[in-house]
Amino acid sequence: MRRLGAAFLAAISTLLIAAGPILACGGLIGPNGAVNLLRTTTFVGYHEGIEHYVTAFQFAGGEGAFGSLIPLPGVPTDVVKGGDWTLQRLVLETEPLGRSAVFAAAAEDAAGEAQVLMKKRIDALDITVLRGGAAEVGLWAKNHGFRLPPDAPEVLRFYAERSPIFLAAAFDADAALERGQAIGDGTPIHITIPTPSPWVPLRILALGRTGEERVEADVYMLTDRTPTVLPGYGERTGLFLDHSAPASDALLADLRSDRDMEWIPEVGWLTKVRIDAAAVDLRFDMAIDASGQGAPSRVAAGLEPLPFMGIASDTVLGLALVGLIVAQLVWFARLLTTRSRIALA
Repeated sequence: MRRLGAAFLAAISTLLIAAGPILACGGLIGPNGAVNLLRTTTFVGYHEGIEHYVTAFQFAGGEGAFGSLIPLPGVPTDVVKGGDWTLQRLVLETEPLGRSAVFAAAAEDAAGEAQVLMKKRIDALDITVLRGGAAEVGLWAKNHGFRLPPDAPEVLRFYAERSPIFLAAAFDADAALERGQAIGDGTPIHITIPTPSPWVPLRILALGRTGEERVEADVYMLTDRTPTVLPGYGERTGLFLDHSAPASDALLADLRSDRDMEWIPEVGWLTKVRIDAAAVDLRFDMAIDASGQGAPSRVAAGLEPLPFMGIASDTVLGLALVGLIVAQLVWFARLLTTRSRIALA
């Protein structure tokens, strides 16, 4: 049943009046420099091996088509329109009287474009799920009218080395106006991704930003237990733990009553992580251990490269050194054999 109490509706209305525009999550790859990507708010729920990624796409300024790019940890089983109040309700839970909530929301030569796995039209958004390396995804973006910033190849390589799955969301401002949808009206989307290791892309938020320009974002996590994250909290990382507590029954009931949110469990742990970092320092993602009993993946956080053929990088280096030594010994043995034959002759 999709009903909320009168008190909740009144609170949401008050929040929305103060909230201002909802903006898109992900790295801006639009062709129009007047398009602004401001603060990002994302909800990541992880339950029974499924990551639910909810964000709102909205852009301030610009004409025609522009969009964002989100790296994903795996191939989504579905991408649908998100609920009407999920993000707002999470903000209300942790900031009932707090600050205004503003939701923020590679082109290389290649043999071909990225493979298109899924296409969806949600309101004025054209959603495309892609599989490919940095060059293929960059070429797809270029061929579909996007001008990538200079740092796009490096950032796309950073993600493609760990997961070749990307979601491109192109916002058609002209179509939105025809629908009566203003630039400031957000379109939430809900991505369902089976994955054993959930992570939240953060570095993509710095795409196109330079120097000390700030990247600000809010990430809400709903997990069965208290999660642990990499790279940790504090000034060093620019990640700050703003809220960590059992999710209230009222919150869970409200979230469960929103569109396609039936998966919300009966109990859960709510965590809010605030990101406030200089773009030049945001060179990692946020890896999550949803069990709270182990260490999150350093590979998922982008803190170390993907293992080669399932073997840890330090092991690969050790094997390479052993192989080099063995090759030198074989060469030396052959050299001695050759000299012995010459001497006997």
